Amino acid sequence: MKAALMPVKFKSQATGDLVMVQAHAHALLKVIGKVDSAKGILEPADMPAALQALRALSDDAPPPAEGAPDSEDPKNPAFQDEAVSLRKRAWPLMKMIEEAQAAGKPIVWGV
Repeated sequence: MKAALMPVKFKSQATGDLVMVQAHAHALLKVIGKVDSAKGILEPADMPAALQALRALSDDAPPPAEGAPDSEDPKNPAFQDEAVSLRKRAWPLMKMIEEAQAAGKPIVWGV
C-alpha cells in the first residue's frame, strides 16, 4: 500500500475516531502547525488556534485539468472530476476539534 494512502486515525475521549487518508491528514496537520505529523497530540488549549487556521482555508477548487472529460458528457458526470478542497476535507476534523474542546479532551493520532 502506498504511504499516501495509509490511514491516519484521530482519537479523542470526547468523540468517535476519525480516519483520514494520510496525505489529507498531513496537509491539515501542517495547516494547524503540526509539522511532524506522524504522531502527536492537540491539547484543548491549542484548539481555538487550530480551528481558526482551518476555518481560514480557502474553498477555491483548482481548475480542471487539461483534457478532462466534458461535464456535459453523460458518460462522464461532472462529480467524478470535481476537486474536493482542503477546506471541505477539514470539516470532519473541525467538528472533532469543536467537540473535544467543549469536553476539554485532547485529540491524538499515530498512537
